[in-house]
Amino acid sequence: FVRDEEVGSSNLPTPTTMNCYTTYILYSTTKNKYYVGHTNNITRRLTEHNSGQNKSTKLGSPWELVYTKEFDSKSDAYQSEIKIKNRGASRFLSDTEING
Repeated sequence: FVRDEEVGSSNLPTPTTMNCYTTYILYSTTKNKYYVGHTNNITRRLTEHNSGQNKSTKLGSPWELVYTKEFDSKSDAYQSEIKIKNRGASRFLSDTEING
C-alpha cells in the first residue's frame, strides 16, 4: 500500500492504517526552502514544525505541507526520505509533476 499525493496547506491527509508512516515535504515561503522528513503522525509533526519545536525548522514558520507519501513500514518511509533528499526536494517535486 502506497499513497502518493500533493496536498494543499488546508487539507492534511489522514492516515488510512494504524501502522502508517508518511514521508513528507514542507515548504517555507518565508525562507523559500523545503524540509523533508518522515513520521507516523503527520498532523502532530506539522504542528511541531510550525510551533518551533524542531531546531531545523523553527526559523521558517509557517511551513506548508506540499507532498506526502504513505508506507506500511518505517524503513520504507525513511528510504523514500533519503531518495528525496539525494535528489533535492524541488527537483523531486518537479519530476513528480511531470510524471504525475
